[in-house]
Amino acid sequence: MEIITSQQIAEYEAFVQSHPQGGFTQSSLWPRVKEGWGWEGVVSRGADGQIRGAVGVLIQNLPALHTSFLYAPRGPVCDLHDADVLRDLKAGVDVLAEKYHAHSFKCDPDIFAADESFLGLMQEMGFSRFAGPVGFETIQARFNYRLYLGGRGEEALLQNLTQKTRYNVRLAQRKGVEIRVCGQESVEDFWRLMQVTGERDSFNIRPQAYFSRMLGALGEHVRLYMGFYEGAPVCGAITTNYAGKVCYVYGASDNAHRNAMPNYLMQWEMIRWAVETGCTVYDFQGIAGDLDESSPMYGLYRFKRGFGGQVDELAGEFDYVYHPAIKKMVDAAIEARRLLHHH
Repeated sequence: MEIITSQQIAEYEAFVQSHPQGGFTQSSLWPRVKEGWGWEGVVSRGADGQIRGAVGVLIQNLPALHTSFLYAPRGPVCDLHDADVLRDLKAGVDVLAEKYHAHSFKCDPDIFAADESFLGLMQEMGFSRFAGPVGFETIQARFNYRLYLGGRGEEALLQNLTQKTRYNVRLAQRKGVEIRVCGQESVEDFWRLMQVTGERDSFNIRPQAYFSRMLGALGEHVRLYMGFYEGAPVCGAITTNYAGKVCYVYGASDNAHRNAMPNYLMQWEMIRWAVETGCTVYDFQGIAGDLDESSPMYGLYRFKRGFGGQVDELAGEFDYVYHPAIKKMVDAAIEARRLLHHH
């Protein structure tokens, strides 16, 4: 294993970008978005000197408690059934844990919950697994709705939509909804729509600067899509295109003009981007694991389901604890702060 130097960033990036397990949160560009976090990259090399596994680790320092927390979002990037590579990468994380006095390391790889051999490997290595019941208790959603493109063109994918969704896409076109790829100049409009969405659906939203940083840091790997109706912005999305996957990361919509169905056309345009760039999957990202029609999150699933994909249940989070007593103290401090904010 090797902790990469700044001279090796390009090599790390090329590996993560071209690997089937690669994802934008494992990119060396991602820490530029995460203000207040440090970052280190670990690689494992084969006998030929080529990288065969990598993991990008975010570092959150907690100076008041003389400790830190290590997190590899959707990492590691490797053949997740290769025990040697996994152990080698873990050895690199151990070095980082010592360097930063970390109390624990968390990762949440993109792997199915049903993958017993991987779950067994992680258990052997001393990780404990956390998988919440409906999928929003973990940092990254555990249930994702994904459309596997399978080399299909636009026409075949359009026919793959449910009749109602296809009708709504065409209705938006007929009503003159316009979808544009925008830049930093539209982040304020997008953020305003995010505030409306957060209020309507009762969730906290990130600050405007976060979305600006995301567009700036990820460059060609990210787009801000905005939907306009009668000249006014009515919906928006921040979407990444990285390692053969397009991910719909943040979405927002106004309360007005919903009957013009702008969100349907925006999704369709983003799916077209995935097709144009030869991606293998369009990832609608998180849904709740509870697919009962009475569930408050059912509407989100119903909307995504109209595009003809499938539900992927992922394994969840894996934690390796270096200092149990310190972790207990940190968890208690986090819980106390949460309760303070709730009252």
